[in-house]
Amino acid sequence: MKITVLGSGGWGTALALLLLENGNEVTMWSWCQEESDRLRTNRENPMLAGVTLPETLGLTADMSCVKDSDVVLLATPSFAVRSTAAQLKSLARPGTVLVSVGKGFEKGTSLTLSQVIRSEVGDTCPVVVLCGPTHAEEVGRGVPTAIVAASADKRAAELVQDLFMSPRFRVYTSSDVVGCEIGAGLKNVIALCAGVIDGMGYGDNTRAMLMTRGLTEMARLGTAMGGDQRTFAGLTGVGDLIVTCTSVHSRNHTYGEMIGKGKDPQEAMEAMNGKVVEGYYAAATGMELARKFGVELPITRAAYEVLYEGKAVKDEFHKLMTRRKNHEVEDAWV
Repeated sequence: MKITVLGSGGWGTALALLLLENGNEVTMWSWCQEESDRLRTNRENPMLAGVTLPETLGLTADMSCVKDSDVVLLATPSFAVRSTAAQLKSLARPGTVLVSVGKGFEKGTSLTLSQVIRSEVGDTCPVVVLCGPTHAEEVGRGVPTAIVAASADKRAAELVQDLFMSPRFRVYTSSDVVGCEIGAGLKNVIALCAGVIDGMGYGDNTRAMLMTRGLTEMARLGTAMGGDQRTFAGLTGVGDLIVTCTSVHSRNHTYGEMIGKGKDPQEAMEAMNGKVVEGYYAAATGMELARKFGVELPITRAAYEVLYEGKAVKDEFHKLMTRRKNHEVEDAWV
């Protein structure tokens, strides 16, 4: 099949290489000509150091390349998804399968990325969400991985499944787009908090507590928004949470760790040297969605108050530990 990957970051590059390896004709689009030229000259993406870009991988900065594509992956940062989708509306043929591979929410609207794409493109193209416990660095090196293709369109989800499946990349399908995207977006907040507690010097017990109760928040919000409870026990829920909270590759964890060690949020952000920390923005979105759907997200709230209201990390952690007594399973004795 003819496939275009919009976005030449680490994740877009890793997926482009996988699709190329599976026998597809793949072109990777960069947002500027300079970036595309650099990739063409060096045959390597600095975000995937040591991974060679084959000559058969098309490289361009001209988005008109999507006109003849059967499938288009949107692999841009969350803040660029809307502008990219807006350009796609007039370029992609009706019926072209659009695959959202980002994790996060749109700042200011609290929309998931597939919702942003649909709001721009309309119903002319089916949208599939591809997400799960994946690091670009490992997928690019061929590390065995599993992921989920979620869509309301069963045939589109199965098409994406077939395109990506390989002995090193296993794809499951799902119809629960909401659940998959809420898990993928909100886990960034929990991963940021995991970095904070590591920076504070706490141990395995604390991390396990955070991840477990964080998963509860993901499921609580996701089901309130119409997601399936079972989704959060799967790859896009607990799976994605594990990989993001425990890995050295996680930007959210790196950023949170600096805060846990004493940097204020803005100092820590400057130290990230322009790298996107999705958990920072997802904390604000999480609170907005919690208010809208009437659910309680105490960890997300604590993160929001540290990041946006200048509250002290130790004070917020103390508040979490001294909240009112409760049963672990909601409504267990009702």
